Amino acid sequence: MDSFQGLLSGFQVALSFEGIMFVLIGVVVGTLIGMMPGLGPISAIAIMIPLTYGMNPAPALVMMAGVYYGAVFGGSTSSILLNAPGISGTVASSFDGYPMAQKGQAGKALAIAAISSFIGGTVSVLLLMLLAPALSSVAISFGPPAYFALMLMGLTAISSLSEGSTTKALISAVTGFMVVTIGIDPQTGTQRFTFGNVNLLDGFDFLIIALGLFAIAEVCMLVLNRKNRSLSDSQKLGSLKLSKADFKEMSGPVSRQSFVGFILGVLPGAGATIASFISYIFEKKLSKNPEEFGKGSIKGLAAPESSNNAATSGAFVPLLSLGIPGSGTTAVMLGAFLVLGVQPGPLLMADRPEIFWGIIASMYIGNVFLLVLNLPLIPYLAKILSIPRPLLISLVITFSLVGVYSISFNVFDLYMLLVFGIIGFLMRIYSFPAPPFILAFILGGMMEQSFRQSMTISNGNFNIFVSSPLPLTLLIIAFLSFSVPGILNWRRNRKNAKV
Repeated sequence: MDSFQGLLSGFQVALSFEGIMFVLIGVVVGTLIGMMPGLGPISAIAIMIPLTYGMNPAPALVMMAGVYYGAVFGGSTSSILLNAPGISGTVASSFDGYPMAQKGQAGKALAIAAISSFIGGTVSVLLLMLLAPALSSVAISFGPPAYFALMLMGLTAISSLSEGSTTKALISAVTGFMVVTIGIDPQTGTQRFTFGNVNLLDGFDFLIIALGLFAIAEVCMLVLNRKNRSLSDSQKLGSLKLSKADFKEMSGPVSRQSFVGFILGVLPGAGATIASFISYIFEKKLSKNPEEFGKGSIKGLAAPESSNNAATSGAFVPLLSLGIPGSGTTAVMLGAFLVLGVQPGPLLMADRPEIFWGIIASMYIGNVFLLVLNLPLIPYLAKILSIPRPLLISLVITFSLVGVYSISFNVFDLYMLLVFGIIGFLMRIYSFPAPPFILAFILGGMMEQSFRQSMTISNGNFNIFVSSPLPLTLLIIAFLSFSVPGILNWRRNRKNAKV
């Protein structure tokens, strides 16, 4: 069965009454869950697995796939309106989405997020249909040396996330590295920096860091600036209409980062979070006006929004083609497949084409549903901004506390949320950027693990990083990414000094 015939059979499944109903249920549930900090797609899919017992596997899996990409689609709402990321994949969306809301452009920001997410999701579904078998072999070729080089390449862009001083950005990143090492060493099983506290054995969940540095720190800033009348603009919805200039500004980042997000989503372990950060950094480096990023840039919002949704479809490539989960969410999805008696892998396309192509076809329909449902709801979602500031602050704190507590039901995590909130507040007061901290925390653990695995494979020989074309190419790109901006700045400063 070729791709076209397979897709037609998939649409027969997705466009049936049962298929449409379960796609709609999945994307609605996913969107609502994505808006609430702490309840990400992993929790939603895990909760829904018992509800699928006895169901036909095709509509059941279509529904859970809808929950996955629906949660990523909806997670941007709380990031933009409250600076409280609903899921980790939408943290980068808050860098420019929240400043736009503060300027009274919340409607415009939500519209940009919805359209960018729709395009990113649609492009990735097309790529999934055309390239899934071929890209599965690419995913396998990424061994530990290539992963280390890829993570290093991401970290060389830390200076791009600085809001002024590169030194402060590096200090912020080093702090993120230090925090990610807390807990049990995944290779040796020894405790690191736990100080005898059993609550630190598992380290810190990403959501504790994100909500602390962004949501709680923002609450502290709102309290500090409670008498500032200029903040009243943030209560305005603003126009939902996008001009031709806005669409033109979006077109480049959306088209580029849809591809980047999909490719990064294919790589096991990368996922929407890393894809959104790398896309944001990528666009900032390409921009002729990088100083606009972090202050309400359309490109800075469109890039991560298209990328994180594209990455969700990319994550299905190793799952459907190889039976290998590419992220935490697809690991739970793998469990759902097995519970329903379906074995994903190379034989899935031949043995159960209605499931393989049904999931892909449902993504087309699901993305349309998400756009149609979310655009009309923007005026109602943006009413959050009209809530009196004392009540809004209380709601942000409540959502953050409930979201963190729901992860492990451990009161200690709430204290840590407060600690990172204070750290985030102090970082803002003294102009230390939070994004490098977050990026180092995300990449640090994977980078360390890949490095140590590489050293184990090669018996401590560093040549393993340059003996294969893929890691060598990535290391060269990382070196150029780090050195070229510094050289250009040095030449510019030297030229200005002569003048």
